Amino acid sequence: MEHETDAQPHETPHTRWQRRMAARPLAPVQTTWGMEVAPLYTPEDVQYIDDARDLGYPGEFPFTRGVYPSMYRGRLWTFREYAGFGTAEDSNARYRALLDQGMTGLSVAFDLPTQIGFDSDDPRVGEEVGRVGVAIDSLADMEILFDGIPLNRVSTNRISVKFILSSTIFPLSLWERVRVRGLHETLATLIPAFSLRERASIISGPGMQGGKR
Repeated sequence: MEHETDAQPHETPHTRWQRRMAARPLAPVQTTWGMEVAPLYTPEDVQYIDDARDLGYPGEFPFTRGVYPSMYRGRLWTFREYAGFGTAEDSNARYRALLDQGMTGLSVAFDLPTQIGFDSDDPRVGEEVGRVGVAIDSLADMEILFDGIPLNRVSTNRISVKFILSSTIFPLSLWERVRVRGLHETLATLIPAFSLRERASIISGPGMQGGKR
């Protein structure tokens, strides 16, 4: 075999690998953000890494080893199903059923009018209300959506492509009301940057331009 017969005197394993690679070069590979990916990495590539500064400990900045000190040995990952349809009452019933079946988190799906900032009674939204997610038009809807759900134990996130009122302002207002009422000492929630993540997949229906009044 080649690796058994082509060894050269005084070659190191690294220089021998370089010579063999030069004989059969690979096409360049880049990450999605344009950084070149080398075909091989060795301790020489990480010799300037400062362990405390660049890696740190689990649960500490810069969080390269996870956000919790014990990670999944001490806290299992969240089981979360993307769900939402019809009215806030409909989706609330669905969320309660999911939690009864063992879900440990909720991922709220909004309908398209809510995602792009339209009220459900806007004549331009047609039959899109409640079709691919739950219709949320007000803080009262958000309260109904999470009625009876223990927000101190169940983390939630909300998928909204580009409208911040339903995905961020309403939830934060709800959490503040819950705190004022003294129902929970702590609240668990996630406000992910889905507006950035889904910037290339924004869905808008014909003529549906504008925003909630």
